[in-house]
Amino acid sequence: MQTTRRQFIKTLAAGSLAATLPFAVKGESRNYHTLTILHTNDVHSHLDPFEANHPRFPDMGGFARRASLINQIRKQNNHVLLVDAGDIFQGTPYFNFFGGRPELELMSKMRYDAATIGNHEFDNGIQHLSDQLKYADFPFICSNYNFDNTILKGKTRPWKIIENGPFRVGIVGIGINPSGLVSPANYEGMKWLDPIKTAEETGAFLRNEKNCNLIIALSHLGINSTSERPDSDRKLAAETSSIDIIIGGHSHTFLDEPEQIKNKAGKNVIINQVGWGGVILGELNITLSKGKTTFLSTQHLLK
Repeated sequence: MQTTRRQFIKTLAAGSLAATLPFAVKGESRNYHTLTILHTNDVHSHLDPFEANHPRFPDMGGFARRASLINQIRKQNNHVLLVDAGDIFQGTPYFNFFGGRPELELMSKMRYDAATIGNHEFDNGIQHLSDQLKYADFPFICSNYNFDNTILKGKTRPWKIIENGPFRVGIVGIGINPSGLVSPANYEGMKWLDPIKTAEETGAFLRNEKNCNLIIALSHLGINSTSERPDSDRKLAAETSSIDIIIGGHSHTFLDEPEQIKNKAGKNVIINQVGWGGVILGELNITLSKGKTTFLSTQHLLK
């Protein structure tokens, strides 16, 4: 397996993300600590690599290559998170024949820590989605999807806290408005809550009441706002003050490097997204050293 790496290194200025990370180092003697965040989005049931004659992604991607690379990175790093920003389902015959089970079972074997639900997870209806979730050994975080009046009640979480070394990470999951994207019968009973308001309230709760020192939003809003869909990752970053990192999906955007957008408090929020089809594994390394936070971004092209 060959992986092509594109790297981007950035130091966050004073008053940006560094000011929001009051780390407790828990007795470790090192003067710096790094959290490696591995992420995917919009894989769309591409378990195998694309065909060798594919016009855009010849012989790229595949779950086996991703799993091998994840194992390598885990051997090289002490603190690793693995997350997905939705649209795991739909796109190849694997989904048509097996309904999502192999995707979730293989992600479980890769030891994903969390994912959020994309609009295509509803393609076969809410009952079908509920039936498939038993194959996932990782939680689906859905902060602004209220499933209390559906079969999915209790099967997703509004937030999750992951402790990894000195890092206490709060994760929120933000889903797109399904209206116009999903047949109403396929999400009947679900309440869609305002994504910006919900993300801000949940993030603030995790930071202020649960003492998280890093807040990650798994977002399936898409990176750009439109007149039809005004909510987006860029809007989420600009109109909140409690989110540090947004791992995005839905718009299939290949970012050459992460974006940084000032939030309401004037601090930088990192946004990253790695296209679609599983051809890239995203990697963000967040390092705290001598009171300054830096991040290193690597895009692993799987080929």
